[in-house]
Amino acid sequence: MGTEDKATTMFNNTFVRPEKFYLSGFSNIPHIRYYYAFLCFVYIMTVLGNGFLLSVIWLMKTLHTPKYMIVFNMALTDLCGSTALIPKLLDTFLFDRRYIIYEACLSYMFFVMFFASVQSWTLVTMAYDRLIAICFPLRYHSIVTETSVAAILLFVWIFLVSVIATMVGLLNRLSFCRSLVVNSFFCDHGPVYRLACNDTSLNYNMSSALITILIIIPLIFIIASYVCIFIALSRTTSRKERLRALKTCTSHLILVVMFFLPIGITNIATRASYIHPNARMINSTLTHTIPALLDPIVYALKTEEVMNAVKKLCKRIYLNRMKAKTRPCNHCYIKS
Repeated sequence: MGTEDKATTMFNNTFVRPEKFYLSGFSNIPHIRYYYAFLCFVYIMTVLGNGFLLSVIWLMKTLHTPKYMIVFNMALTDLCGSTALIPKLLDTFLFDRRYIIYEACLSYMFFVMFFASVQSWTLVTMAYDRLIAICFPLRYHSIVTETSVAAILLFVWIFLVSVIATMVGLLNRLSFCRSLVVNSFFCDHGPVYRLACNDTSLNYNMSSALITILIIIPLIFIIASYVCIFIALSRTTSRKERLRALKTCTSHLILVVMFFLPIGITNIATRASYIHPNARMINSTLTHTIPALLDPIVYALKTEEVMNAVKKLCKRIYLNRMKAKTRPCNHCYIKS
């Protein structure tokens, strides 16, 4: 074996892990701070909206049903996903702290990708709930129980933790001996693994598998569910019953469109043709943040059960305050 071959073998057996990566973010965009201020506003409203929805579901016993266990999971995931992404993004670019430690970069990647994946599969679970409710209404309460929904959601969380942890863990087998500049607004998987100078085919395959798990399979499940729903509704003679059943699906369909349409367009555009990094990053940030902002608004305004629960909760708080005001004060009496 020659000297050159020995050097190649030694290089292949040596893993070069950088101490830090540099997040490039947006380039040459005037007044970009206004966009960061917008993201800050989005995050505040996301926390308030999802926090409010979580509180209503938690406090109102009428919403302690399998359906609202799924909604609770969605609101919690939206809150955690936005918290994993936006505060760090603002800290990185508003305060110009673009260097990120290698381990912190992988953790950042894990949490952002994990919560996005859970959001996707929570929408699948919602589609399953609507499928059983409309196609098997008499058996709904025996099939969709609190135990079965809790088991489904627990499986989703455990399965996706395993998948995302494997994807992130495979980056540790790469050597980063070229540029350490990540062309993204966070430690995105694609821009990070493409910086490696050894074989990245396994990482590419894992990235493709993630797109399949995150977008393609959930969409297939959701579309198949609604095909079954529309077939079941077409057999219903009453137009009023059809509209009433479809009304229960509108909130979910709005969430599906808001989540899958932007993320699908971004991935198709990235793979099919060249897309400017700034355009890709803006689209990606909005994809990760806007659905989490709008989800509680859609459920609060489009769902009659939630609106009724909010009214009851407000009435309860008002009555409790009135009782507190009219309650006699034992210390107010003065002995004559």
